[in-house]
Amino acid sequence: MLKIFKTFGGYVEINEPKNECWINANNPTTDEIKRLTDEFGMPMDIVNDILDQDERPRIEFDDQWTLIIMRIPVRAHDLRVPFYTIPLGIFIKDNYTLTLCLQDNEVLPAEGPSPFRDQYQQITDGVNFILRLFLRSGWLYLKYLKQINQITASIEQDLEKSIKNKELNKLLYMEKCLVYFITSIKGNEMVLARLRNSRKITSEINEDLLEDAMIENKQALEIAQIYSDIQSGMMDAFASVISNNLNVVMKQLTLISIILMIPTLIASFYGMNVPNYMENWQWAMPAILLGSLVLSILGVLLFRKRQWF
Repeated sequence: MLKIFKTFGGYVEINEPKNECWINANNPTTDEIKRLTDEFGMPMDIVNDILDQDERPRIEFDDQWTLIIMRIPVRAHDLRVPFYTIPLGIFIKDNYTLTLCLQDNEVLPAEGPSPFRDQYQQITDGVNFILRLFLRSGWLYLKYLKQINQITASIEQDLEKSIKNKELNKLLYMEKCLVYFITSIKGNEMVLARLRNSRKITSEINEDLLEDAMIENKQALEIAQIYSDIQSGMMDAFASVISNNLNVVMKQLTLISIILMIPTLIASFYGMNVPNYMENWQWAMPAILLGSLVLSILGVLLFRKRQWF
């Protein structure tokens, strides 16, 4: 979906591009991609880079344009890995700024009002608009990290009572989300640092906004690393717990087998076709049953005394 706005933030939507307008394209169709290259002069290789899900964050300068690629968090349709990151490209020329993303997202949603409409003043500077994108991206990282932490806590409760690998696999998927986040946030930090020190940015940068964006990204990175370290140690601990639970089950089954072996052994002795001095005794059967029962009870008491049961 391709939309054209008169100014940054999506205040007024227009049909045709004008000077210093903002063009937002999410999940573009083939015709919209052709329009981006033919009408707006966006190089096809840049379009392909932005639409590549594995593209890394970077900033490029050319005589006629500036390209900034950041990675933003999105929700996944796959329930196993609930979150991952995708590239968001900002293509800047003298007369317009174009944002391109391969799918809809919460940083620049295609449907509904832009989140930047809540600002008291319209955003007129392209560079500061980019900083707001980084700031909102950092806020989304923090939001999704809290949800990952809640999902992990729920998995922990199930894992404490389990001897299966299903819950460990769920933790592994959460760890995968954190790896995506950590890698992407580090890349965004590098872009912010280069944006701050670049001499090719001619417009004045709002230092407070830049500082807020860097602090938000740094906080998201630290929290993601903390969660990742905790999950790594937790997975090792729960792997040992699952192994220990399995050992306990196997031990109990072994003790039960030993207890059941006592009457089986006695029955085997007195079931052989050889003289046993009890074949003519009328109380032989009850005596054998009683002896088997007594020995089995003694075995159970012995195991309980040693705290094996």
